[in-house]
Amino acid sequence: MKKSFILQKLFESIILLMCLNTNAQEPYSTNKYIDKAELLTAKNLDSAIYYLKKGIDHYTKEKDTINLINSLCHLSALYDNVLDYGKSYDGYWNALILADLSNDDVSKARIYQELGWLYNSYRREEESLNYFNRSLKLKKKLVEQKKIGMGYLVSNYFALVNCYRVNNDLIMTKVYLDSCQISLNKINSNEKSYYVESEKAYYNAVVGGNYDKALNELSEAKTFFQRENPSYLTVIYFLIAEVYKLKGNVEESAKHYKESLRFSKMYNQHLGYTQFNYEKLYELYFNKGDYQEALHYKNKAQELNEKIFGRRSKNNKHLFEIKDRYRLQKEKEKALLKEAQIEKLEDQKRIGFLQNILMAVVLVFLLMYGILFFRNLRRKHRLEKEKTNEVMKLKNRELTASALQLIEKEEFIVKLKESISKSDGVDERAIHSMISGFQNSPGGNWEEFEARFTSVNQNFYNKIRKKYPDLGQTDLKLCALVKLGFSSKEMASLLGITIESTHTSRYRLRKKLKLQKGMNLVDFMATI
Repeated sequence: MKKSFILQKLFESIILLMCLNTNAQEPYSTNKYIDKAELLTAKNLDSAIYYLKKGIDHYTKEKDTINLINSLCHLSALYDNVLDYGKSYDGYWNALILADLSNDDVSKARIYQELGWLYNSYRREEESLNYFNRSLKLKKKLVEQKKIGMGYLVSNYFALVNCYRVNNDLIMTKVYLDSCQISLNKINSNEKSYYVESEKAYYNAVVGGNYDKALNELSEAKTFFQRENPSYLTVIYFLIAEVYKLKGNVEESAKHYKESLRFSKMYNQHLGYTQFNYEKLYELYFNKGDYQEALHYKNKAQELNEKIFGRRSKNNKHLFEIKDRYRLQKEKEKALLKEAQIEKLEDQKRIGFLQNILMAVVLVFLLMYGILFFRNLRRKHRLEKEKTNEVMKLKNRELTASALQLIEKEEFIVKLKESISKSDGVDERAIHSMISGFQNSPGGNWEEFEARFTSVNQNFYNKIRKKYPDLGQTDLKLCALVKLGFSSKEMASLLGITIESTHTSRYRLRKKLKLQKGMNLVDFMATI
């Protein structure tokens, strides 16, 4: 199958699913189309098929997944019963795709079991057991999740009993008969399943040899099915015939094989037993020596076998070597998904490569931005610091100029007083009193200067006190004047002391600051 066709089929299935209601975990219920078909199956097979197909069309339009799958399964079961295995298989396969796409585990478990029956009818034991066991595994999980009841497990165990019985595996038949009974006991210890009881009766006849007891039990089951499900009498009469054969009663055995044939034709169901009955009748008559009857049933068996399984069978030639289409479809879907995943991974690699490049570009950009940002910040900080220093220098220059003006004023006043003292005819006391009115004291000059100095150099005193806690008040004054570059004479004028005292104070200050010889006091103060 070409890739384009696979994609088309997958696309069609997905579109169909999108058009349907996916609430598939609700319990199954019959519908009018299935009810009508069941009434018509025995009378008019074509009409039964017509109503089931009509139901499929209706529920597709109504977007009802549950009833659509249910109708597909009923139609497939009908085809299975009338030996049209090809159409049966196609129907189950379509139903399984819908169930799988809608995550409907209840339907999937049911379809797996139906496929098991189909393969069992086709005498493909391995595939039959595979599907029965897949169904059983899924149903056990659903029972644990309380999505289905224990009765569904009984149905699955019974299917396995039938499969092993048909293939003469008595050990496994017994295992699953016990599983049936255990499950039934969990549901209702008093309830009897005549489906299970008929299989138990046959098993006990084969293993235990108590044929009369087995025939009584099968007779009781026959009475039940005559009332409740007459079509199943095909199977019951076949089992009775088998027990009579074991007992050695050829006449009764042949009689019941023929009854089984009659009921299968009457109800158009369990037609797979038609082949079994022909083969058994052939063996009986051949062993009895009635070769004419033996040949008759041998021909019947061969004709039916050719019709069902032969290469020239119109309905089933494509099933000569039956293909598990669902498995093949899933494998193709996986291959497509794998291919898509590879492409996705390649896209992810390309995207990852581009992301890495983009990330590298972003990181380089951020790094450059960071470098430029911090460089600009440092530059800004440096400019602000320089600006601050310039402002401080300017203010200090203004402060120095102001201090010098004070000194000049004091010098002017001193000279004025000296001039007045040398002049005759001047009221010296009156003039001195007037001068004293606007002359500041040396202490007043300093207080004015210190206030202005501190406002300009706020951290100077804090730093020098923290670094040299032993400095006194006079030392601190001297430090401020040295920082501004005043001469000893100017310091003496501002501090109101002699020049000699200023030199002495400077010497003591150097010692307290522990300055080495050759280190300039003015340069040192500039660093603080």
